[in-house]
Formats: sequence, C-alpha cells, structure tokens
Amino acid sequence: MNKEKIKKVFITEKEIYQKVSEIADLINRDYEGKEIVVIVILKGALFFAMDLVKKLEIPVTIDFMQVSSYGDAMETSGVVKIISDISENIKEKHCLIVEDIVDSGYTVNYLLKIFKLREPASVKICTFLNKKERRIKDVKIDYYALEVPDEFLIGYGLDYNGYFRNLPYVFSIKEEYTNNQEELL
Repeated sequence: MNKEKIKKVFITEKEIYQKVSEIADLINRDYEGKEIVVIVILKGALFFAMDLVKKLEIPVTIDFMQVSSYGDAMETSGVVKIISDISENIKEKHCLIVEDIVDSGYTVNYLLKIFKLREPASVKICTFLNKKERRIKDVKIDYYALEVPDEFLIGYGLDYNGYFRNLPYVFSIKEEYTNNQEELL
C-alpha cells in the first residue's frame, strides 16, 4: 500500500496490541472459572481473534463461521447469508462471537437470533471496531477496541475487495481511490 493513498491511520499496530490486551483482560475477568467457545466470524475477524485468543487465560475452544451481508459492495445489503456454519454444538456453553467491525448491526442481530435458538449458556459480542454512527439494529456490543466514525476502513482484517487484510494497522483511503481498485493496488 502506497502511504500517499492513506487518508488517516485510525489505529496503529502498537495501539492494536494494547487494545487487544485490554479486551483480553476484561474477558478473562468476566469468564473466570468458565470455559468459552470463541466463534470467529470469517474472514475479517481472523486477525483480531487470533491475537485475542492468545491472551486469554481461560479454557477456550475455537470455531469459525463465515457470513456475508456485503458481497463485493462497500455497504451492507441488509441481508445476511451464512456461507459456512460452526461445527461445535454450543448448547449450554458460553459463546463469544468475535467480529472485525460492527456497523449497521444487521449481521450481529442475525447471529444473536440464530445462536439463541441453539440454547447456549450465554452469548456475548466482541468486535474489534464499533461503528455506532451507522447502527440500524440495536445490538449490545460487550467488548470493543475502538469506536470509529463512518468511514470505509481497511487493514488488520478489514478488506477492500479482498485486499489489504494483512496490513497490521487500520486506515482509511483518500476519496479518489475508493472506487478505483487498480490505482489503489
């Protein structure tokens, strides 16, 4: 990524490390003496979830789910589609759903409804970024690293048409590149 194309860095690699540690401390405290199933929402939450899980000191199992409400668009369609479901039976287990970003709330709202039908002991939401400005569905976010404004963000799991997830910080791009992938790459 050419740094001249970056509009603003929202969170640096060092700040990410610190925030992940703070969230892990809260989760360790809240779930002390309990086991949890961490459900990673692919693909975006993978980086955050793996850093987070490494800092958890409680018994943890990990499962994965892939959902989509964006497709290739930069804004949600409002329709959530399960691409790949979890494999673990979560009945009577404490579940922590880990997301990369919660904005409209459609995906998290949908996931909460689905998971409650599976009769877990509890379900909490942990997201790396919380974009409350765009919230349409009223959902409770139990843990988050940073509240961000309504900008299209990239890096640390967040992508632009599949690219830039691997960058270790979160940033927005200048307006002239938001619809021109060739120039951005």
